[in-house]
Amino acid sequence: MSTLQRLRKKSARRKNSPSLWFERAMAALAALNFGLVLFDLTYISMRDFWLRGTVQVMNFTIQIPLPPITDWYDPIKGIEPYRDTEIYLETVDQLKRQVARTGLESEAVAVLLADLRDRSIAMIEDNPFLVADKTGTLEKIKNRLREHVGTESSKEAFDVFWTQTYLTREGWEDSIGYFDRRIRPLIATNYYRPLGENGELYSNFWAIDAPFVFIFLAEFLARTFYISRKHNGVSWIDAMLWRWYDIPLLLPFWRWLRIIPVTLRLDQSGLVDMDRIRSQASQGLVASIAEDLTELVAIRTINQLQSAVEQGTLTRLLTRNEAERRSYIDLNNVNEVEAVTNLLIQMLIYRVLPKVKPDIDAIVSHNIQGAVGQLPGAQLVNQLPGMDQFSAQVTNQVSAQITQTIYEAVVRGLEDPVGAELAGRLVQSFSEALGTEFQSQRTSDELQTLLVDFLEEFKVNYIARLNQEDVETLLDQTRELRQQLSAQRQAQVAARDRSSLASSD
Repeated sequence: MSTLQRLRKKSARRKNSPSLWFERAMAALAALNFGLVLFDLTYISMRDFWLRGTVQVMNFTIQIPLPPITDWYDPIKGIEPYRDTEIYLETVDQLKRQVARTGLESEAVAVLLADLRDRSIAMIEDNPFLVADKTGTLEKIKNRLREHVGTESSKEAFDVFWTQTYLTREGWEDSIGYFDRRIRPLIATNYYRPLGENGELYSNFWAIDAPFVFIFLAEFLARTFYISRKHNGVSWIDAMLWRWYDIPLLLPFWRWLRIIPVTLRLDQSGLVDMDRIRSQASQGLVASIAEDLTELVAIRTINQLQSAVEQGTLTRLLTRNEAERRSYIDLNNVNEVEAVTNLLIQMLIYRVLPKVKPDIDAIVSHNIQGAVGQLPGAQLVNQLPGMDQFSAQVTNQVSAQITQTIYEAVVRGLEDPVGAELAGRLVQSFSEALGTEFQSQRTSDELQTLLVDFLEEFKVNYIARLNQEDVETLLDQTRELRQQLSAQRQAQVAARDRSSLASSD
């Protein structure tokens, strides 16, 4: 069971305790703080959405009603309206008021249109969107106006658009309506953000984050002090290392690391069950390392066997002398070589030979017939009527009797105490003779070479099969078995609960 599971189960046992409610309150507070951190980290990239409240899906624009978030949060990030683009939009508003008062053909309107043409050229050349890293927005403005006016040059498009002739021909209401719908929102997204004294872009988020940090710091000190007093041999520093995952809550930088303590606290308090998420996340990790780890263990084991064979460990094990036998650590007081040989003999006599006896009878009968057929006059006897079949029957009976007699003699020899002793002596002599033969340098070298080659072939083929095996399938099977085991345990617990209730009634 993992540390997270133990902590969560421990919390579950304190279901109605005040400490559990405190844990849940602190977990909720940490989650709230992390939500603010995420909002702050993504505010600049999502400012256009918070400003306009629109989502573009294909060719459709979805309007989402939002409170004036930018009015509240722009001061926190040090965002100010960019002076040039702000004056540009104010000039457009002034133009609209002037047209409403004096009409489109007035001299005052012509002056404002000339000013807008100059400001448009300056906006294209100076690119005031560069400071806010929104050059793409300027390109979008230029493309939209070129397409609307029908020119190849963006400067020409602005020169044509802000003229009395164009606005009269295309219609003032339609033209200024297009500008307000398609151009003004893009220009309004531009802003200016100064640098702080540390050389970084200004941000006052610390003022929002500081109260949370102070609360988490006080809780961290109190909790670790309590742990150091509760557990013997645990110092205050040790307790702080015990709760290492709370440290990101105290750091004014790398705030995104707070996902670690937030996740742990939500799981420990029982507010969120992380078992499914943890199992899915660990499956990817296990799947990525299981194959490599399995290959490593298998290859390491086979390499050790190869090394043992090359160093003659197997030969020394089979041929150890009396001194080596005394120094050899025997765990069960059993000579494994003799025991294996005896087991093979028992299996051969009682299980294998009865199954292959018909084949042995056929071989013996064939050999007897061949030997009889070579006797003088045997062919003449077989030419007599009925003698060939009689000869075959006699041969089969004789061969069956021979094999049966030999088999029964071997069985009686094993079951007879004297025969068993002789068989044991045979096994011992066989082991000693085998060990003596192993001491032959030629035999030992040849056996070692064959075993090393066999292990090398096994290693190559095993790894090839392992690479073809789907680790994900194995993990799915393992998870299915765990689920079945968990269901069985739950059923057993439910059955015990029912029986205890019945007995109490």
